[in-house]
Amino acid sequence: MQLNFYKYQGTGNDFIMIDNRQGLFSKNNTKLVESLCDRRFGIGADGLILLENDNSTDFRMVYYNSDGNESSMCGNGGRCLVAFAKRLGVIGDETTFVATDGLHHATVFEDGTVSLRMKDVDEVKIEEGYVFLNTGSPHHVELVEDLKHFDVKGKGAAIRYGALYGQAGSNVNFVNQESADTFSVRTYERGVEDETLSCGTGATAVAIAMHALGKTNSDKIQLNVEGGKLEVSFVPEGGKYTDVFLKGPATFVFGGNITI
Repeated sequence: MQLNFYKYQGTGNDFIMIDNRQGLFSKNNTKLVESLCDRRFGIGADGLILLENDNSTDFRMVYYNSDGNESSMCGNGGRCLVAFAKRLGVIGDETTFVATDGLHHATVFEDGTVSLRMKDVDEVKIEEGYVFLNTGSPHHVELVEDLKHFDVKGKGAAIRYGALYGQAGSNVNFVNQESADTFSVRTYERGVEDETLSCGTGATAVAIAMHALGKTNSDKIQLNVEGGKLEVSFVPEGGKYTDVFLKGPATFVFGGNITI
């Protein structure tokens, strides 16, 4: 069988996009998803995303990590899927779609930038040495020294698989403050089980965590990730964060067909 696919990336976080409105993709075949995401024997990606029909919104997002398992929300993936939906003619410049964590609104700008509304954050747990919160996916956020030379994979895996988060684990973000409203971030992603060049829910988590810690007073945060730059804005309200938006590039890389 020939599978038509598209490849997108958002600040280096890359995804295989499949138009599954006809329901032909084998959704429970974890081995297939894993093989397609393999960077040596497949197309290569951090994850695979299906665009499907939805009765209430413009489309449904179904996201798989590169290990083949369906996962929680992916911010950069959501932004890239919006760009893909526009390419297919499913949407115009604005859209509402549904993902595993609920409804999302997004806007596509003339320069190809996509702004995606993320879920509200009702709780930010500030612990000694780290912050934990859920931005559609669970995130551990930790300030570190010398981020450039930090062992993200080793330290991230130790936290992800450690006793702190149990079998479910957590994504892990290491952060350095650059200015009053700018932070550099490196992220270890569960499901990929390695550092990725960018993580949208991670960048969102870092922005909110830094505000909650009092490291910034700004409600619009700039994030330097390994694959580029992202912007996160929000409205803080008594320890909760609403109107959370993740903004950044969503770029078509290539498309093709692969035999499966």
